[in-house]
Amino acid sequence: MIKVHHLNNSRSHRVLWMLEELDVPYDVVAWQRDPATMLAPPELKHVHPLGKSPVIEDGPLVLAESAAILEYLAETYGGGRLVPASGSADRVSYLHWLHFAEGSAMPPLLLKLYFSRVVQAPAPVLDRINGQIAAQLDYMDNTLAARNYFAGADFTAADIQMSFPVIAAAARGGLNAGRPHLWKWLQSIQQRPAFLRANERGGALKLS
Repeated sequence: MIKVHHLNNSRSHRVLWMLEELDVPYDVVAWQRDPATMLAPPELKHVHPLGKSPVIEDGPLVLAESAAILEYLAETYGGGRLVPASGSADRVSYLHWLHFAEGSAMPPLLLKLYFSRVVQAPAPVLDRINGQIAAQLDYMDNTLAARNYFAGADFTAADIQMSFPVIAAAARGGLNAGRPHLWKWLQSIQQRPAFLRANERGGALKLS
């Protein structure tokens, strides 16, 4: 059975959700952040050298990185579910958004979080960060004005992958109902039965 090393309030929520969507049995190994530093416990390095979450174990396989895990689960257990057909236009969009989540969306959100907690950043730096976040949120909102989900008409693993930066943006990046298409998407995915089951297994995301 797949073992998910799940850290509270982390990207590993996406892995639980993916497994729930695919109806694949799994065990949760729960890890808690240090309440002072908010870092993962050092013991996670015994599972993966970087001490990161998510990490899954599937037999002898140990795999980190959210997008890689979602792709592996879709390929190994999905049976064609949650991934657009190869060669389709939606498949290109799917790949874009699957990697946009961490490659583009998360870095400015993390910078804003770090600067707010660690140092007093100069106003031009914060303006640049906030401008990047706003531009990306506009891009997401405009994309969802033309379709129901990030890859197209159907819900895919790209939506699962995009959930974390969008939830983070709602918590600390200025996302609200003023971007109605992205806001509607966020409300809708959080009502999916598999999302709610992931909350039950690993706890709801509470980002600030």
